[in-house]
Amino acid sequence: MERITIKNTVNAPIHKVWKLWTSPGHIVKWNAASEDWHTTRAENDLRAGGKFLSRMEAKDGSFGFDFSGVYDVVIPEKRITYTLGDGRNVEVDFTDKNGETEIVSTFDPDSQNTMEQQLGGWQAILDSFKRYAENIH
Repeated sequence: MERITIKNTVNAPIHKVWKLWTSPGHIVKWNAASEDWHTTRAENDLRAGGKFLSRMEAKDGSFGFDFSGVYDVVIPEKRITYTLGDGRNVEVDFTDKNGETEIVSTFDPDSQNTMEQQLGGWQAILDSFKRYAENIH
């Protein structure tokens, strides 16, 4: 099956991007695909074999789900790979581009949503991260 890749370049140094990407206190502030969703809780044991969880909910309370999995590889400020609870694999690479940080994420699609929906949703979350990272000091 074809994999999906999303990317963005954040106008922030890699050490800041890494901290904001991996710290639960920050994850709850940026991890949403749209204004009507939010992450109410985040847990992150950032190490190979460590588990992570983000509780994602519609702000009107109509729906929610846990986005969770286990880390396979963690190379600080470089690469994270993980396996989601449903067995899909995700890779996230962080690259320093002269003081900016390129983030490239490649993942196995799920079978419930179209490729376009998944591309759009994951890209929207990455775009939300970019806005957050560039505006927090």
